[in-house]
Amino acid sequence: MNAPMETAPRTYEIRTYGCQMNVHDSERLSGLLESAGYVRAGDAEPDVVVFNTCAVRENADNRLYGNLGHLRPVKDSHPGMQIAVGGCLAQKDRDTIVKRAPWVDVVFGTHNIGSLPALLERARVQDEAQVEIEESLVTFPSTLPTRRESPYAAWVSISVGCNNTCTFCIVPSLRGKERDRRPGEVLAEVEALVAEGVLEVTLLGQNVNAYGSGFGALSDAPDDVRSMTSGGQSAFAGLLRACGGIEGLERVRFTSPHPKDFTDDVIAAMAETPNVMPSLHMPLQSGSDAVLRAMRRSYRQERYLGIIEKVRDAIPDAAITTDIIVGFPGETEADFEQTLHVVREARFSSAFTFQYSKRPGTPAATMDGQLPKEVVQERYERLVALQEEVSWEENKKQLGRTLEVLVAEGEGRKDEATRRLSGRARDNRLVHFLAPDEPVRPGDMVTVEVTYAAPHHLVADKPALGVRRTRAGDAWEARQGGGDRPRGVSLGMPSIGRPAAADAPAAGCAVRP
Repeated sequence: MNAPMETAPRTYEIRTYGCQMNVHDSERLSGLLESAGYVRAGDAEPDVVVFNTCAVRENADNRLYGNLGHLRPVKDSHPGMQIAVGGCLAQKDRDTIVKRAPWVDVVFGTHNIGSLPALLERARVQDEAQVEIEESLVTFPSTLPTRRESPYAAWVSISVGCNNTCTFCIVPSLRGKERDRRPGEVLAEVEALVAEGVLEVTLLGQNVNAYGSGFGALSDAPDDVRSMTSGGQSAFAGLLRACGGIEGLERVRFTSPHPKDFTDDVIAAMAETPNVMPSLHMPLQSGSDAVLRAMRRSYRQERYLGIIEKVRDAIPDAAITTDIIVGFPGETEADFEQTLHVVREARFSSAFTFQYSKRPGTPAATMDGQLPKEVVQERYERLVALQEEVSWEENKKQLGRTLEVLVAEGEGRKDEATRRLSGRARDNRLVHFLAPDEPVRPGDMVTVEVTYAAPHHLVADKPALGVRRTRAGDAWEARQGGGDRPRGVSLGMPSIGRPAAADAPAAGCAVRP
């Protein structure tokens, strides 16, 4: 009697748009699918394509439907192929996606990503599209299986949703009001990650320094929350200090804070906790008080620059990055000059800069004073030029400094001619360095001296001063099956600190336009 033929596992591919929150959600989607028996697609066409969408970027819907249109003939020639659309745009356009693209099999929202495997199976069995959008969170995402892209660095969500009402942002209406994870759950996840070899974590939230507000009144908060706020410190400052006590955790970052909630105790926690890195992403959006008021950003230029000054006083070597929107409705030339003034004063190491464009569903989309494209473009180019100048000047200050660099994947390209590798310094600056004679792996640490500075990176062309092999490097090597990869390899995890005109924003209150 012949044994039954084994059926090959179905393959999948996830295409992600948007911020770090979306990237981390995609790691969970991968974990869910692999737990359900799917495997990542190789060179062949996948059996399942998942679009994890963003609703806040310019022409997000056109980009999605264009990609869906290109995929339709592929699906027609690939029997059994399924297409799923999730994320913020799915949450927003739930009623139109299947109408505009009837070849889509599954539509799911930001609150029920855990339903994806079941929805795909139901669509196959019933042979009809499944649309399931929950209005509120079903399961906190961090409880779901996760396939992390990096074995040495990880995202850790501390909250979801946002309580702010910025007029340019649709995120609160899509991801809901802020909900916070218990501190004990966050710290347990970090400890588990460190046990797996992770040495750097980035705490994620739409507004991380509002952490704790999701529990309501402090008197009613759980014990572990109240213990975080002992001595009157904020819950987020307490969480940072608690991360400092986790053995083996070498680097802690967070994104994104909001200036209105950024308190002195958080600055103190950053300065006094050795594994909290000297890097800060602090969204500005505009330097004009009038524009900030129209944006419904509850701080003004003086408050913002005051925060920057306090951070510099407490952490002199901190690299500060930001987000800026150019051409918000009603922005005058005088308003724009105020933004340039803040850029000169704050000395950002880099900035995510955006030209304002209407986002359907936001108050700003219907405001008077929408600016002509050519005006916005001209201001944008001036802003980018200024930030490039500032970034370069700030990077030149690094010449001759000795930096500890975390060897990274995905931070550049393989350079066989110069044998350069890439990684991130403690302040998150990108560093290209000469490969040492001894093998190093992503996740290992090298100590180098900076010999050259460009606006968006540093170079160390002298031999490394030291190499430290780490458990994180061991974890990376184990993921490769035990074999060494070429020393110039460069793949992997996104970080803040990109060029002034970078395409992708950081997470947070700036899952921004």
